[in-house]
Amino acid sequence: FHTETVNRVKNLHTSDCLRANKSTMAWGLEARVPFLDKEFLEVAMNVRPEDKLCSKDIMEKAIIRRAFDVEFPDAGFTPEELAQGPYLPRDVLWRQKEQFSDGVGYSWIDSLKAQADARVSDAALAAASERFPVDTPETKEAYLYREIFEQHFPQPACLQSVVRWVPRTDWGCSADPSGRAQKIHDKAY
Repeated sequence: FHTETVNRVKNLHTSDCLRANKSTMAWGLEARVPFLDKEFLEVAMNVRPEDKLCSKDIMEKAIIRRAFDVEFPDAGFTPEELAQGPYLPRDVLWRQKEQFSDGVGYSWIDSLKAQADARVSDAALAAASERFPVDTPETKEAYLYREIFEQHFPQPACLQSVVRWVPRTDWGCSADPSGRAQKIHDKAY
């Protein structure tokens, strides 16, 4: 788990940070990522790996949530800080984390899946490896995105510039990038 965590942090520039940077800079905005602060990362990466794991009883990112929870006795708030009240409402602080793509809302994601199901035939998906021999899409949604990408960026160098997210199937992860595809999600499908 720790080795995978280190690898994910080292490669954020190829996925989540790259996506955030491109989507904000396209509109003249600059995103800030406070949890990538070097001092914060030094602390976070030195937390015992087993204390970072979530389960049915322990919510993901529980350590950071507790640090902001004024009702958690070991959070170390001063009386002055407690008098100011919570940093975040409890329903926000303790809601389930959403994947980057699910943050736009489930109905939007579901409509994209429905659109892909309508536009990509079963036969086309079955023959995906012939059309896309490199990084072959495994779902109709992925097929549709790849088709659109190659319409706009047909040069081979463009495809080489994209690092595809690869799920940890050995961990039981689905090929579907939605957090709802994970069994632990409250609204799993």
